[in-house]
Amino acid sequence: MPEQTRLDRFRNALAGAARAIARDAELEVVFASDTASPAGRAARVPSPGAGLEPKLVAEARGAADSAALRLRHHDPRLHHSLAPAEPEARAVFDALETVRIEALGARAMSGVRANLAQLTEARVRGDAIVRARSAEEVPLATAVGLFARQRLTGDAAPASARPGLELVEPWIEDRAAADLDGLALTLDDQAAFARLSRQLLEDLDLASAAEEAEDAPEEDGDDEGEDDSGEDGEDEGDSAPESGDAEMRAEQGDDQSDDEQSSEDFESDDDDMSDGEEDGDSGVPGQARRNWDPAPATDYTEFTRQFDEIIEADVLCDEMELTRLRASLDEQIGGLHAVVTRLANRLQRRLMAQQARSWDFDQEEGLLDAARLARVVVSPAHSLSYKVERDTEFRDTVVSLLIDNSGSMRGRPIAIAAICADILARTLERCGVASEILGFTTRAWKGGQSREAWLAAGRPAHPGRLNDLRHIVYKKADEPYRHARRNLGLMMREGLLKENIDGEALLWAHNRLIARPEERRILMVISDGAPVDDSTASANGGTYLERHLRQVIGWIEQKSPVELAAIGIGHDVTRYYKRAVTIMDAEQLGGAMTDQLASLFEGA
Repeated sequence: MPEQTRLDRFRNALAGAARAIARDAELEVVFASDTASPAGRAARVPSPGAGLEPKLVAEARGAADSAALRLRHHDPRLHHSLAPAEPEARAVFDALETVRIEALGARAMSGVRANLAQLTEARVRGDAIVRARSAEEVPLATAVGLFARQRLTGDAAPASARPGLELVEPWIEDRAAADLDGLALTLDDQAAFARLSRQLLEDLDLASAAEEAEDAPEEDGDDEGEDDSGEDGEDEGDSAPESGDAEMRAEQGDDQSDDEQSSEDFESDDDDMSDGEEDGDSGVPGQARRNWDPAPATDYTEFTRQFDEIIEADVLCDEMELTRLRASLDEQIGGLHAVVTRLANRLQRRLMAQQARSWDFDQEEGLLDAARLARVVVSPAHSLSYKVERDTEFRDTVVSLLIDNSGSMRGRPIAIAAICADILARTLERCGVASEILGFTTRAWKGGQSREAWLAAGRPAHPGRLNDLRHIVYKKADEPYRHARRNLGLMMREGLLKENIDGEALLWAHNRLIARPEERRILMVISDGAPVDDSTASANGGTYLERHLRQVIGWIEQKSPVELAAIGIGHDVTRYYKRAVTIMDAEQLGGAMTDQLASLFEGA
């Protein structure tokens, strides 16, 4: 039997099993090597390849099972209403909910349990927990999730994670052992499980009781929906459109491994979970994103995606080299200390100005209005002498910085870009705004394995893109700056910067933002010119990549809720982007970035 036929039969069987688990006949399982967020009732899982290697088959099954279980057992609206705002607490909260969902499937079906065990192995394989040498380096989301999984399913943590778990086990057990034990009693009740998870966060000093009290009205409002979705399988199936294809964002600290397939597993989980939570948002934006088309209709194609990778920064070099690269970047920041401080303070002042306090006056209760003191004395019975502070929604924002990591950025431009990314991450975190830092390049010069595959196939005409993409995650939106700080030094590494295929990188960053739960999404691109890849251009025409970039930009600017801005270094990017600025010296980048970002906030 041909290999392709075996693969097709496997895909059909996996899709049928996922539909049965989700109790949703319309669920679509999409197999791909990229990790763009799926739309509608779809679960994007990594393909095991034509060889159907048993380990990759089990991981693909685990990813599909996890997505199906989330459709069946998860209410994203309820989850979003009860989730804490602080990023690290949110990551732990998400991890616990993922454990709950998967524990329900593992307890009921032994085959699902085995598949999910393989998926957990893949997630942990590249996680920071396997490289941790001190308790501070252990991502709490991963550690708490593994401890909860052990209590809810009885399955031990993967061997590679155990040294890291031992570093934090005494601290977690001392503070939250009772909460972890109690989770099993609320496994079938998402609302009760979430409240106990919030108590666990409070005991770990990750969330305060005051914050939980502020969320209480939303909890009450969602309890009825939870009764329907938490226990009755049919109702859960009916609510599938609300939850989309949500998979998991629990692994906030999960990194990539050298294995490309586990890289795809992790990123798929990350994005899918975010997409599911977004579906739970109220109002039109959430409704639109449920059926969001992940790409514009174009004639652009890729000859193969088999060799593409989305990878965490710290997987591309060892710990010692990453530390050295960060030290090199710090030296350059030290030489610009005054400029860095001025830019950071300038940006923070402009962002904080958007959070100026505003009041509603002439209220019957609240704080006494000093301007009404005379009236209070003359007419003490007058009831409209108080003021109430208005709530601000400024914090419900995420900013993604997409940096061109092409060879033409080598030297001063990429160093300045890394410094500005550092400023952006630190400043936005102080302002309570989530930020993500991404980079894009290729794995090889003038085509890599993709081009070799094309040559082996006899050079068919119009092959599409002929290079292997490398998309780098330097910092995730929910990741604290202190965890990602060292990763930014990777931009200084010799040999990293190669060619740039901007259109696909822009779609990748855009779809990550679409999957986020925040109401406002801002994407800022830093590039030094048009997309360049010699092998693609020679086989498809010199304007092939540029035409696709224009189509992607137009689609985002006209149809997407993502706000797009660009900064060109040495090249005019205003011919591509409506909201853009061109600078001729890399030294101007910090000021341009500050002005662009501030203008976006001021235009809100």
